[in-house]
Amino acid sequence: MRYYTSSLAGVTAEHLAGFFQGWPAPPSPQRHLEILHGSSEVVLAREENGTVAGFITALTDGLLAAYIPLLEVRPGQRGQGVGSELVRRMLARLAGCYMIDLVCDRDLLPFYARLGLRPYSAAIIRDHAALRALSGRG
Repeated sequence: MRYYTSSLAGVTAEHLAGFFQGWPAPPSPQRHLEILHGSSEVVLAREENGTVAGFITALTDGLLAAYIPLLEVRPGQRGQGVGSELVRRMLARLAGCYMIDLVCDRDLLPFYARLGLRPYSAAIIRDHAALRALSGRG
């Protein structure tokens, strides 16, 4: 049985192994746990055994602006509506903010459009050295 929660109580690094598939230097499960604790908002999809099936994070001032930097679902859990439910729950938590921004790869735009987000332009920096340092491979 899967449940959704905004609580990180009882979540350990062991519950977070297997995320960031395909990243050039994925954060370790311990760093992942630190990322979750450092986020303004978090929603987890958890299995009965405590394993995290998926998660979404947001950084926000709670009034005007919010940014959703991460949505991840374990490869074996994809295609079951977990990601969609995580986005819906996060958008509900951020309701009332004027702007909710998210940057994603172009091929993911249709997924987010189904959930009410619309394409827009963005400017980004990707610091691969910082990512390697975060993963412990710096």
